[in-house]
Amino acid sequence: MKVCVTEKPSVARDIARLLGAKDRHDGYYEGNGYQVTWTFGHLCCLKEPNDYTDQWKRWSLAALPMIPQRFGIKLIEDDGIKKQFKVIESLIANADEVINCGDAGQEGELIQRWVYQKARCNKPVKRLWISSLTDESIIEGFSKLQDAANFDNLYYAGLSRAIGDWILGMNATRLYTLKYAKREVGSQSVLSIGRVQTPTLALIVAKQREIEHFIPEDYWEIKTRYRDTIFNSTKGKFKLESAASEIVTTIKDLPLKVTSVSKKKGREAPPRLFDLTSLQVECNKKFGYSADETLRLIQSLYEKKVTTYPRVDTTFLSDDIYPKIPGIMQAMRPYAPIVEPLLGGAKLPKSKKVFDNSKVTDHHAIIPTNVDPSSVFLSREEKMVYDIIAKRFIAAFYPDCEFSTTTVMAQVGDFEFKATGKEIIKEGWRVIFNKDKNSTSDTKDNDENDNGIMPSFSEGESGPHEPSLLKKTTQPPKPYTEGTLLRAMETAGKLVDDDELRDAMKENGIGRPSTRAAIIETLHKRHYIAKQRKSLVATAAGIMLIDTIKEELLKSAKLTGLWENKLRKIERGDFSAGQFIDELKVLVNDIVLNVLKDNSATTIAVQSLVKKPKPTEKEKKPRKPRVRLKSIEEIKCPKCGKGHIIKGHTAYGCSEFRSGCDMRLLFDNYPADLTPAKLNNLIKKNFKTQ
Repeated sequence: MKVCVTEKPSVARDIARLLGAKDRHDGYYEGNGYQVTWTFGHLCCLKEPNDYTDQWKRWSLAALPMIPQRFGIKLIEDDGIKKQFKVIESLIANADEVINCGDAGQEGELIQRWVYQKARCNKPVKRLWISSLTDESIIEGFSKLQDAANFDNLYYAGLSRAIGDWILGMNATRLYTLKYAKREVGSQSVLSIGRVQTPTLALIVAKQREIEHFIPEDYWEIKTRYRDTIFNSTKGKFKLESAASEIVTTIKDLPLKVTSVSKKKGREAPPRLFDLTSLQVECNKKFGYSADETLRLIQSLYEKKVTTYPRVDTTFLSDDIYPKIPGIMQAMRPYAPIVEPLLGGAKLPKSKKVFDNSKVTDHHAIIPTNVDPSSVFLSREEKMVYDIIAKRFIAAFYPDCEFSTTTVMAQVGDFEFKATGKEIIKEGWRVIFNKDKNSTSDTKDNDENDNGIMPSFSEGESGPHEPSLLKKTTQPPKPYTEGTLLRAMETAGKLVDDDELRDAMKENGIGRPSTRAAIIETLHKRHYIAKQRKSLVATAAGIMLIDTIKEELLKSAKLTGLWENKLRKIERGDFSAGQFIDELKVLVNDIVLNVLKDNSATTIAVQSLVKKPKPTEKEKKPRKPRVRLKSIEEIKCPKCGKGHIIKGHTAYGCSEFRSGCDMRLLFDNYPADLTPAKLNNLIKKNFKTQ
């Protein structure tokens, strides 16, 4: 018997269907020589300090640093998890072979390996490695199963990350809390410190201080209008109004003479395909979605089989994807009008800016699959995310945008002026985005001095003009949004616009694409940062925490980026996991000694800063009664057909959800106040063609 272990019940159901494992049991499917079971994400975690020794149960400076001789794992304390683990353990014990069908990434590998270790698996293990959950991809993946040993380095990198976070987080949090946090009645203020969390907070605090200390300065610019075209003085900014005003007075009665006219043709390639970070940045910019919201939505699209694996950090495709592109485009029926010109007969272009095997490791960029998006129920938000992925994908195969830039140089007395204008000759890929009102990153920002299409100028012509003086004020740096913070994390604190340079710096980024959203959410939950409209700001507690940490190693984006680089090298087999852990042990030991030597410390009461202020009477909202799952037995589940509809907190679901049915009808599309009859009619209407 071959035992397949997936990461979610919904994936297990699809794999079981394709393998012919039709018999449903408690916690697994069986048939045709296969048993297909599942985890619920993480079933295991690293042991807590008190699991190793009683000395670590009580927080004490004398017990630091806490470094176990050998790290162990344990089951997460949850009855449902324990029950499912027993099923997996029993199946593995009687298996001939185990097939790891977990998510094809570092975290997915770690989840599975820990379960096998806990279940004392000594059976041969194969690995299913796929980039989408379509039937075609799963079938192809099972025809090319790999030895689990091929992914040992991926596991070592994931394990090193988990152990490194434990060593630094557990020790630094206890150390700083015990040393600097003031004890309060009935509670202990906790100064939470993490390998990625703290440098990220330090970035926000540094940006905030830069803004607070910024001193605005006035400056003046000289412009002049000639033939309805704005010319700018090449002298740039003037710090003194008197100096600029004197020039305006001098030139106002002198003619403007055109000294040169030049035209230069240019091309603009389509925007890059999406990796997870660029997708999160785009969704934050266009829709205001948080990084966590975007990750949740793209994960849902992946599980609904309409997009490929999302937790990726490359914007390229591998060569083997090229033959599949026409089939993917043909399946995108809602996009037929912009796809048909590409499939009209000529061979699709194969650009090195899209296809590059050297830039693809485990997975390629996020693209649509060959599943028609109109055949699957998608929420409004999911449709919006799918749309920008689909258009970015289609645009990649359109021609470059061709334009012409005109530069006109002019002279007024002894002073030089310049005017520029840009004309689109062939729209190319831009035609796809013409109707998008908020197409921020699909088109580049116009230069503020760009006139657009200008009239025709001739060298030597001259005439009267209208000079003017424009007063401006220097602006402070902009605070981080989630989008710009993600970019800063990706490049270890440096905001970089150039795609190629950004690619080179990803190796040294803070965190990984799959973890950055969670880091930002953690800082929110611990009240170290807050959101003001779209901006992220550090709270008083966050600022005080960064000020309290005197060890630069703990809050340096650059050094954290170097640690991430080593983790990536472990994944490639270029660096030892043991050496990484040993280096962190030495680092933590040094940090403990340095902090204990600090006698200048003043205790701080962080808890009082972290607590949210009590709401005023106006701000108080009536407490919503707890919503219990309400059964609507007369309506059958339109997806699995076995269960019936139940009503939850934010959506309708299926009574068979514990058995793997992931049918979900959000209240946005299926209002909570519908009568059973109206709800039934709406479900029948929307699911009749599915």
